[in-house]
Amino acid sequence: MSLILQNIPSAFKSNKSKREVPDEPAFMQANDENGDGKEMSLDVMRVDKRKKQRNEVDEKDAVEQEKEMKKLESFLFGSIHAPVEFGKEDEDEAGDAVDNGSSLFFVDRSANNVLSVDEDDGEVLEEETKQRKAVWEDDEEAKANVNIARVNRLRKLRKEEDESLISGSEYVSRLRAQHVKLNPGTEWAQLDSEPRNNIYSDDESSDDEDRAVVARGYKDVGAVDDLLRTNEDLVVKSSSKLLPGLLEYSILTDANAEEPSNGPINSVQFHRNAQLLLTAGLDRRLRFFQIDGKRNAKIESIFIDDCPIRKAAFLPDGSQVIIAGRRKFFYSFDLVKAKVDRIGPLVGREEKSLEVFEVSPDSSTIAFVGNEGYILLVSSKTKELIGTLKMNGTARSLAFSEDGKQLLSSGGDGQIYHWDLRTGACFHKAVDEGCINGTALCTSPNGKLFAAGSDSGIVNIYNREEFLGGKRKPIKTVENLTTKVDFLKFNTDSQILAICSSMKKNSLKLVHVPSLTVFSNWPPQKKTLHYPRCLDFSPGGGFMAMGNAAGKVLLYKLHHYHDA
Repeated sequence: MSLILQNIPSAFKSNKSKREVPDEPAFMQANDENGDGKEMSLDVMRVDKRKKQRNEVDEKDAVEQEKEMKKLESFLFGSIHAPVEFGKEDEDEAGDAVDNGSSLFFVDRSANNVLSVDEDDGEVLEEETKQRKAVWEDDEEAKANVNIARVNRLRKLRKEEDESLISGSEYVSRLRAQHVKLNPGTEWAQLDSEPRNNIYSDDESSDDEDRAVVARGYKDVGAVDDLLRTNEDLVVKSSSKLLPGLLEYSILTDANAEEPSNGPINSVQFHRNAQLLLTAGLDRRLRFFQIDGKRNAKIESIFIDDCPIRKAAFLPDGSQVIIAGRRKFFYSFDLVKAKVDRIGPLVGREEKSLEVFEVSPDSSTIAFVGNEGYILLVSSKTKELIGTLKMNGTARSLAFSEDGKQLLSSGGDGQIYHWDLRTGACFHKAVDEGCINGTALCTSPNGKLFAAGSDSGIVNIYNREEFLGGKRKPIKTVENLTTKVDFLKFNTDSQILAICSSMKKNSLKLVHVPSLTVFSNWPPQKKTLHYPRCLDFSPGGGFMAMGNAAGKVLLYKLHHYHDA
């Protein structure tokens, strides 16, 4: 203070000397001799006044600076100190802040308006999200409460400034509305509520059978929703062609490694889900295994006391298993109820064996080979006899067409019969070339081909349409087997045909159907197949299971097929 008092008068005097005072008061002129003392007191008063004014200005600047910092923090990190009203900030305050020297920062109100959830927009978006009913709703959402004022990033969901607690369902609805507002999506993904001019209508409304296009101007939104809610394949892509010559495969753990059979295996079959495998044989046990290629865990084993099993097969719908042997009766095992029912003898029939049968692809009919050339048709629902068919010779093998409306049969007269199951009439009969006694039949899943085997080991492959048209010559005669053909099986996509004979070791061949050649690297040279008796491919083609007379079910992975 002393320094200020010593230095101020000189400066004050110099400034005063420069000023001109035109009219000086009289009492100042009269007391000129005491001027120095009075000037000193006036100078001190003026300095104090200026210091007071300077302190007030500093305090005002500090308050303005603190206010500006708080406002800046609110914009950067949320409304911590003074929550800002959505879209209602005072524009004058921002202007004053800039005028007062805060030119380094400015408020981008356009961005704030875009990110904020206005009441009207929120209601519109919530209505859009509520148009379609949810597949599943959480009951806990209505009971839960969420404080959206406590968390900074949730304050944008408020409709009013003082709003804090909202219900869980309301919280989810506002989050969806906020997401839709920030991510409006692309135009092609929007469902059109009104028809609009479509410049691509000629291209996208094409009736091409190989593709289905759903683009602008949806006409059946419900059908689209049904497609999106299913887990089935929407588009079935044509798989790559299997190459002839060498078959790529790998040997896996035996399918029944956990519990091998004590007798020959007479039946193996995959369930439609491709994970469940059925095995049955002369040890009177029906076993189920879960196939994964590694452990192949056993699921269930059922003992049939009075029937050595000659054949067991799933109904194509996967609900039941039909079990038969050299008995007047047969069994039905319900997979859902885990119940075994004995059916028969059939009314009016004297057959002593029902061991040979086939099940129609539509799961409606079971066809049994009877005595003296008769074929017995049994309903899979009622298990009652619904009709009979009569061949000229003995009946030995059966095969249904791919749609289940026709039946093929062959037997002791060397001829192949085609039956119409709707009328019960034989509409076509022709000799199997080079065959004396037919022993096996099989139709391809695509319905184009069928194969017929005989007791001489010859397998003829026919084009079904040409055969029905009068052409009797087969498109291929496979002569790789030298003993009676016991089993024929096409795989799922009709590219592989398995032929086997149970009378000779390793007597199993795989035919490449497109080229009508036999795979040269099958059967495996380092591992014996023993006496093969039955075989099945998984629904996706990835697995192949073969049962032999040693009670084992050998499992193989076919590398060409990616799905089981």
